Order: sequence, then C-alpha cells, then structure tokens
Amino acid sequence: MENNLWTLRDKHILVAATGSVAAIRCPKVINLIVEEGAEVWLLTTEHSWHFLEKEQRLPRNHIRIFTDADEWRNWNKLGDPVLHIELRKWADAFLIAPIDANTLAKAAVGLCDNLVSSVIRAWDSMNKPLLVAPAMNTVMWEQPLTHQQLSLLESRNVKVIPTVSKQLACGDIGYGAMATPETIIGELKQCLLSQYN
Repeated sequence: MENNLWTLRDKHILVAATGSVAAIRCPKVINLIVEEGAEVWLLTTEHSWHFLEKEQRLPRNHIRIFTDADEWRNWNKLGDPVLHIELRKWADAFLIAPIDANTLAKAAVGLCDNLVSSVIRAWDSMNKPLLVAPAMNTVMWEQPLTHQQLSLLESRNVKVIPTVSKQLACGDIGYGAMATPETIIGELKQCLLSQYN
C-alpha cells in the first residue's frame, strides 16, 4: 500500500513532549495524528509544561495526558500496574516530539528518572517504532556529543527525524529546529507502514 494512502486509523500512538520551546508545536503534531484516526496519549515532562500550558490547542477530548506524578499516583502495592510498562504495552508507536538535549542525553545512556525516560528505557524498539524529533539551539545541535548520542539511539533501532535549518526561537539561524509536524507524521506513517509490510 502506498504511504500516501495509508493512515494511522485505529493505531495507538504515544507522544511525548520534552522541555524545548519546540513543545509549542506538539499540539499540531497531535492534531494531525488524531485527524489520521489514531488514538493519542501524551506524556509530558515537567519542563514541557512551561511551553504546553501556553498553548490551548491540545485536543483534550481526544487524548489522555500523563505527567510524572501519574507514574507514582496509581501504584500502592505489589501487583498494581506500573504506568511506564502499561504505556509501552498500549502503544503501537512512540514519538518524542520534541526531544530536547537533556532527554536525548538520558536516552542515550539509559537514565530513567521521569515518566518519559522510563518509557524510553522500557521500550522494545526492535518490535515497535520509537521516533525522536530533536530540537535545540544550533550550537547545542552541532556539539559532537549530540551526534554521538543520536548514533547510539540509531544503533538501537530508534528513528531520528532530522532537524531543519531556520531562525530559531532564540534568534540564531541554523540547524537544530524540530522538523515540521507534517514531516514528523510522514516519518511516523512510514515507520508503521514498514513494520506491517
């Protein structure tokens, strides 16, 4: 089936936003996924809320939102569900858009000190797509360490969606801007299409 005819209908898509100013574009990404017919659950880091709460375009009637507090709120005793494991089981794909430099570094070395990084650590990227759309300042993007971290993720079957060059929120011009929501959705569809073909 051609990619342009294939939709995300009836798929379960886990989306995470981390603490980059590009988080203001996360609602558009989510809206495009919902328009494709998928169910979306959103994971947020504490710092992503600094940007997300200023945006009122999240389709709240179509998504569930999880925060770090939810990881601990529903667990009381041995045998209770563990949220980051339940999220992994529910989702057909995991998209982190944006992934900031901090979360990228955590993912590369396997740290898991919040809900988003715990799901990354628990994710089986050999059997379900895990995509990351980096977003950071050009100087941060061009650091050799950034590309080492991205290479580590790619070696674990994580799809890295390339950044684009433009004027960044800080005023600098260069690479490091998150890909467009349309590009991100196209990559998500392609990853799922490849998995099912």
